[in-house]
Amino acid sequence: MADWGPVFVGVVLFILLTPGLLVQMPGRNRCIEFGNFHTSGVSILVHTVLYFALMCIFLLAIHVHVYIGS
Repeated sequence: MADWGPVFVGVVLFILLTPGLLVQMPGRNRCIEFGNFHTSGVSILVHTVLYFALMCIFLLAIHVHVYIGS
């Protein structure tokens, strides 16, 4: 049985933390902007750090495991 937990967590966080798709931190005019479909270098850096931190928390601290199959 394969452990699909890291794959599932990675895909969900990638979709949620894509800069400019749902939220952008920092935004162009405000600290946080929602759904503006724009990005910047600083925003990419912030979202990368958040992605890394959340992946570490979910995979190393919480030990998320999802087993699919027989």
